[in-house]
Amino acid sequence: MAQDSVGLPSDYQFWMRKLSVWGQASTLETQKDICHHLPQFQEFLRQIYETLKEMDSSTIIERFPTIGQLLAKTCWNPFILAYDESQKILTWCLGCLINKEPQNSGESKLNSWTRGLLSHILSAFRFDIKEVGLFTQSLGYAPADYYPGLLKNMVLSLVSELRENHLNGFNTQRRMAPERVRSLSRVCIPLVTLPDFEPLVEALLTYHGHEPQETLWPEFFDAVNEAFLLKKISLPKSAVVCLWLRHLPSLEKATLHLFEKLIFSERYSLRRTECFMKESLLLKFALKTYFPYAPPSLVMALLQHPKDIPQALRHQPLRRISEMLREWVEDQTHGSCGGPFESWFLFVRFGGWADAVAEQLLLSGADPPAALLWLLAFTYSPRDGSQPRAQTMAEVKAVLGHLRKLLRSPTLSARDLQAAAGERPGGATRPLAGGRLIRHLLLNFLLWAPAGHTIAREVISHMAQTEETAQETIGFLDQTLDRWDRLGMEAPASRRLARELLTELRTRPAQAH
Repeated sequence: MAQDSVGLPSDYQFWMRKLSVWGQASTLETQKDICHHLPQFQEFLRQIYETLKEMDSSTIIERFPTIGQLLAKTCWNPFILAYDESQKILTWCLGCLINKEPQNSGESKLNSWTRGLLSHILSAFRFDIKEVGLFTQSLGYAPADYYPGLLKNMVLSLVSELRENHLNGFNTQRRMAPERVRSLSRVCIPLVTLPDFEPLVEALLTYHGHEPQETLWPEFFDAVNEAFLLKKISLPKSAVVCLWLRHLPSLEKATLHLFEKLIFSERYSLRRTECFMKESLLLKFALKTYFPYAPPSLVMALLQHPKDIPQALRHQPLRRISEMLREWVEDQTHGSCGGPFESWFLFVRFGGWADAVAEQLLLSGADPPAALLWLLAFTYSPRDGSQPRAQTMAEVKAVLGHLRKLLRSPTLSARDLQAAAGERPGGATRPLAGGRLIRHLLLNFLLWAPAGHTIAREVISHMAQTEETAQETIGFLDQTLDRWDRLGMEAPASRRLARELLTELRTRPAQAH
């Protein structure tokens, strides 16, 4: 029994004993005791739900075999169930027990048993509340007739009515009143994780009335968003996009949820990042949704993929992109609606171009064009003003000059490359972003210069002395390999070196901070 309560509130066994004593609250003494303890018991149920919602139903039953007894005792206690708050939290808890795809007869029986308890809650009390009376009054069903089989028909009737409203527009004789739609969304808040209610949740999310204000309850959006992020509910892409566009706090929470997954997963794994992004649906919006002020000509230029252009000719579209971005960024001082961050994010969103700038500057035979130097400085320090950015451009130009000379050298030493990176005038320390930019130029050099292959391990060992710079180098190599795969880049020696370095860095002991 002690093992059963691991992970659950510490007073789990206390409330199990209380429920056994309370029974069905048939005496005045037990009723008084319930009233005295009810606030604490409801808080206990909330803690139970917070624990259960993070697990699937199989894990719940495996870890907490007596949880069903606790919930059943609570459901059959009329004095506890008489309170709306108790009904709501109990419904949430029971929803966690339902397995959407039962794999065996045991899981199917658990689903039936759970639905029976839900039917008991809804039929015994929920339909006595005015706000949920629409389930029976508008459809002609009596509370006593409410059973699991009937639930699906009722949900389908409401879905049909909502969709008919949507299609009929201003035909007021057939439209569902806005206050009724709002009330319906409030009723669904504790029920959103139940499979039978998914069609209704979807219909509410995709329904748009003609009122100037949002019709649905904010708490409904919150509940649906939480259920979706925790994979407690399955919704089509169109419904999820409607949810995020209609309720910005849900979009913000979804974005933070994605960031948390990325931060706590394997760092700097581009393929893993891409998998998370695809699962999240957050790039599924139209580009205009994210960048409402972006010049169409810039967006069209970025939409052209670098792989469709020979490498020797890529400097031409990069120059055009740089000129348009620079005009857009510098126009911010004249009241343009966007901002430096939006400009930067639009550019790096098309990573094929952002990553190609350093390679293009390093491998091009001509003097580094100012447009590409500006683009590289902007990529690493988008919020810099014109003077700091000009200084960064001058430093990058000087480093590139040294590296180009070394490209033609038959032999190299790590000291040569370190000298090429140079020091700032007066011994000043480079800004964090500036140091990262120079390191990435050196890494590009090591991969592309034949003589650089022989000193790559020595240079990287010196460069990646801390965990932070080691992870940064891992990220660069992983991203470079992924981009080469997408571009179909033919560079066997460089590709082999990048893979070897990546493997060695990932398997070596953690560095000191």
